[in-house]
Amino acid sequence: MATYFFALRTKSLTNIGSEISYHATSGMKDPTAGSLVSECTGHVVGIDAFDHSQRMGLLQMAYPLKMMRQPDGHLTSCDLLHTSAGAIIFDVYENQDSRLIDLRIPDEVVQTFPGPAYGPQQLRKCHGFSATEPAFGTILKPTAGITPDDVSRLVEEAARCDLLMFVKEDENLYPNLDYSPVQERTARAVAAIERAREVRGDKGLVFAPHVTGTPHELIDTVHAVLDSGATGVMLSESFCGGTVRMVRKATSDRESRPAIYGHNAGIGVRTRCIWREVIDLLARLDGIDFRQTAPVRPGPPFIRPYRAEWEASERVLTRDIPGIRPTMIARAGGLDQGNVILNLVDAEQRGLTETILLLAGSAINSIKNADGVPDPGLGAEAMMQALEVHRPGDVGETTMNDHLAALWSVARQRGLTALAEALKQRYPGELL
Repeated sequence: MATYFFALRTKSLTNIGSEISYHATSGMKDPTAGSLVSECTGHVVGIDAFDHSQRMGLLQMAYPLKMMRQPDGHLTSCDLLHTSAGAIIFDVYENQDSRLIDLRIPDEVVQTFPGPAYGPQQLRKCHGFSATEPAFGTILKPTAGITPDDVSRLVEEAARCDLLMFVKEDENLYPNLDYSPVQERTARAVAAIERAREVRGDKGLVFAPHVTGTPHELIDTVHAVLDSGATGVMLSESFCGGTVRMVRKATSDRESRPAIYGHNAGIGVRTRCIWREVIDLLARLDGIDFRQTAPVRPGPPFIRPYRAEWEASERVLTRDIPGIRPTMIARAGGLDQGNVILNLVDAEQRGLTETILLLAGSAINSIKNADGVPDPGLGAEAMMQALEVHRPGDVGETTMNDHLAALWSVARQRGLTALAEALKQRYPGELL
């Protein structure tokens, strides 16, 4: 069952419901009762008009499984969106504004989806992180124009920080470059992680290279990086529907399956028409293990989601769905030493500590040392010092807007030089 918001130009919600039934399902206006065509025809099940014109409000459509289920009972996210988000919903002139805001899928269909291979509990268990221990990740910087040697150096610097459970390439670093082939980058990264094993102790580290391309290229790339030792892969399914499930299926026979980071680059071009929690639900069902939302931070948000959209997205990624593991939330997009405590507090208050990955890119890899050189070690040390401030709750009672000033004061009073330097670089002009 799909729920839509519509603002129509001339027709009523009832009229558009009939149009959707005709164009999105059987193409018959009055099919014979009991016929196969009738079983494959959708119908309106609810209307909630917002005004007397009956042109604006909510419309609920029921779509018959008979028209899309395959013989073994499964269907795909592409099938669901092809029907519930088709041309008659978004492409016709009459529909001045339209949104797909909710999608309800029967349990027996949901359970045919693979879901995440790991989810937060298994990821933590596999890599030596307890349920209450903050798990961090980082992103390679620079994000483009780097060679396998650069990747080796950057990954080894990151791997020496045992806060990190996850390291990924950026979406701007493409797989098949003549100067930086992803298979070689991966092999160098895995070797770098191995060199840091003595420092990490029993802590594992997921490395996720960026895989993209046409479907046949993408699968070849996935197998190539896994053969080179990658423990994860990152792909942006916003622009290549169905690839997450394809990767899950193509790697299901491997002894060690990859953790999939379903990067949501480009999701904004879809959320103008489809609410984010619908997209995130389907991505979770298809098998992503990590999904970015947004960090808690004072002031205007840097990226979406925020407010109700943010809560709905995190809820759909983590709520109980029988037979489907939760997805690990990656708080990213401006997460840094100045707001990491706010995110830890929020996770603790909402019971989400186990399900959140704190993903900081520039805040770890771009903090400069005294020589003016980016120093991931310094950025990681600054993050650890922020955790030291959080544990005794030295800034726990401050408001969100006062948090940065309080943290800055504690950093200077306690001689936390790495933290103080990171705050100066991340918040120039905002510290007294």
